[in-house]
Parts: sequence; structure tokens; C-alpha cells
Amino acid sequence: MNTLSYKTKSTRKEDVERDWYIVDATNVPLGRLCTKIANVLRGKHKPSYTPHIDDGDNIIVINAEKVRLTGNKWNDKEYLRYSGYPGGLKSRTAAEQLEKKPFFIVENAVRGMLPKNRLGRQMFKKLFVYVGGDHPHAAQKPKEFKF
Repeated sequence: MNTLSYKTKSTRKEDVERDWYIVDATNVPLGRLCTKIANVLRGKHKPSYTPHIDDGDNIIVINAEKVRLTGNKWNDKEYLRYSGYPGGLKSRTAAEQLEKKPFFIVENAVRGMLPKNRLGRQMFKKLFVYVGGDHPHAAQKPKEFKF
């Protein structure tokens, strides 16, 4: 009687090894870019993915101001804020947001694709978005992320 017993390995937070990846957002559609980034932040690209553990990697996004929106989204897409007071709803189009805070467009899209709980907020802290091609993370030796 030879029975094989297979056990599913569950990653512990102490055993997680994080890599650093760099992504160039130049001329890449926003949604396609951010879904890949969200999967890497969650750790879904690893065979050791565990839903209740933050085992994702760190992501550096450069050239965030050169991301591409298709159609007429630069004028139609709105980012809303509410101050909490009556009549306190403020909005900006994607084009206005690009002038004021270009990194916000990528950050907001990725944040919406992560879990809405403590674990999602912890995952979001591993995202670093920069305008332009320079970043201060050269010491981490980031690898180019292939799509």
C-alpha cells in the first residue's frame, strides 16, 4: 500500500523574497500596464502565490507622464474628489491631472486593482512611480520587467 501524499505549500511572510522590477510606461496603454503591475505587487506571477500573504515584488515605474490613454479619455475621463462639505465635489480631467500630478494617473489605476483592505494598502507601498527616466533605487539593482 503505497500512497502518495502531496501537501500544498503555503508561503509564510518570513519566507518571502522580494525582487525589484523597473517598468517604462512610455507609450503603453494605462489599463494594460496597471493590470500587470497589480499582479506583480500581489505576487500572482510567482508559483508560491498565497492570497493572504503579501509576497509580491517591488515595482518602479518611470516615465509615468508618457502613459497612453486610448480614445478621447484625455478629455472625458474625470478624477473626482469630495471635501466632505455640501457642494464640495471637485473634478479634474485626465489632461488636467497630467499637468498637475502625472504620477497620480498610474497610482490611482493600480490602487483600484488591489484589494481594499490592510493587505492591499501594504501591497501599494511597494509601488514607486516617477516622472521622467530617473529614480533613486539604483542600489536595489532592479531588473527590467518583460510584458
